[in-house]
Amino acid sequence: MTAGRTFARAGRLLMVAAVMLAGVAGGAWARPAWAQAAGTAAGSTLAPTPGASANRTSAAAASAANAGGLDVAEERKISETVAASGAPSVSVAVVENGKLTYVKAFGKAELDPARAADVNTRYAIGSISKQFTVVAILLAAEQGKLSLDDKVSKYFPELTRANEITVRQLLSHTSGYEDYAPQDYMIPVWTKPTTPEEILDEWAKKPLDFDPGTKWQYSNTNFVLAGKIFEKATGEPLVPFLQKNIFGPLGMTTAGDCSVTKTADDAVAYTRYGLGPARPALREGPGWYFAAGELCMSPSDLAKWDIALLQKKFVSAKSYDEFTREVRLANGDYTHYALGLELGALDNIPTIYHGGEVSGFLAYSYLYPTRDAAVIICSNQDGTDLITPLEQEIARWVLEPEKREESAAMANAPRAELDQVQAIVEGLQAGKINRALFTSNANSYFTEAALADFKDSLAPLGKVKSVTRIYAGLRGGMKARAYHVQFETKTVTVSAYVTNDGLYEQFLVIEDF
Repeated sequence: MTAGRTFARAGRLLMVAAVMLAGVAGGAWARPAWAQAAGTAAGSTLAPTPGASANRTSAAAASAANAGGLDVAEERKISETVAASGAPSVSVAVVENGKLTYVKAFGKAELDPARAADVNTRYAIGSISKQFTVVAILLAAEQGKLSLDDKVSKYFPELTRANEITVRQLLSHTSGYEDYAPQDYMIPVWTKPTTPEEILDEWAKKPLDFDPGTKWQYSNTNFVLAGKIFEKATGEPLVPFLQKNIFGPLGMTTAGDCSVTKTADDAVAYTRYGLGPARPALREGPGWYFAAGELCMSPSDLAKWDIALLQKKFVSAKSYDEFTREVRLANGDYTHYALGLELGALDNIPTIYHGGEVSGFLAYSYLYPTRDAAVIICSNQDGTDLITPLEQEIARWVLEPEKREESAAMANAPRAELDQVQAIVEGLQAGKINRALFTSNANSYFTEAALADFKDSLAPLGKVKSVTRIYAGLRGGMKARAYHVQFETKTVTVSAYVTNDGLYEQFLVIEDF
């Protein structure tokens, strides 16, 4: 599900490496290629200053833009990039000097019937939800109801090695519990309702992927368990607690549980096969998101939370330090992860951030504490590495307009591995795959309609000229791999997961911008 990762990531390590140079939580696999699509998008406003005009082409808006936000040329570049990508919409919020200086939506919240996105449009924020679960736990800890150093066995003794794993290790992905949702596409079981208890019964009773505290590996299972520990320790349901203690006080009126609260302002979910057009996306059934990626809200409401976090509100100084301090492994190695927050740098500017993806949605929230700034960007289409380069571009406009992005790459791979990836891609150009190479989940993804989209979108790109592996790691008990595939006319990214049996659990083709 993707509630724990972001589509363009192809593994969190690529995110960390790229962010530290100018790259991504999703892999800064491509820099924006600005394309033609003039015009302004729906729903633009400046900072909510009384009497300020929402029309950025006005003299007042142009003057305000000099003091913050984005100018007309930068706004036009975003609009052009969104149009070129084929994504239905993106929505952006920018915080400068601890204040919201820009918020605007580009494109459509729904394609058929056509409905424009605006600043009130809600998007699923996926794993950005995790930091709210952490705050709930920190507040409960301040009240003496639990401790970050509590063992899981205090609450759920029946789970694997529960007497060795702490709440802190759950919140920092160092527990060893295997991720129940590593796939970056919808698998059949996710369309059916589930419960947190069912997830834990199946996934938190399996053997650990590693000894607690010895490795870092992203796992949504950790946060489902952490959410249940919160509820057991406090006697309060998680999301109502957040409504009462966070969303209400901050005026985050659009924030809520995606599976429970539906509004007319919700964006519709879309996905993409290969380089094909936006297609309606299936959504996960109730219960799959709990405490790991359940929330929806508008970018401007998420900005309210980011401002509060920049101002160190809601939790004590000690709790804030716990929240944002990097967790080290038992041997002292870095994780680049705190509690529900990733840590990195953009051109040496420290950043606290997290991405999120659930089916049909992508989101990023980047905070730059030393600059008292933040950039939030959401989209209602997965399958496209669009919001990563856009976030970086916007951040540079705001934080360091004089600098330009550089790119990074990585890693050698066996020739046989690259040849197999090339053969699969060439098969997709012909609208077919060797199903013996794929798991049942992956085969369910490659429907006849999907294969037709792959053929129609990849065949015109010409012959494959080269395949380069750009990432190699582990995820959900599988090998995680990412590749650049260069055609005669275009380069795309492939995100793959390979099981211990050598079968592809995932093989996604992602267009870079």
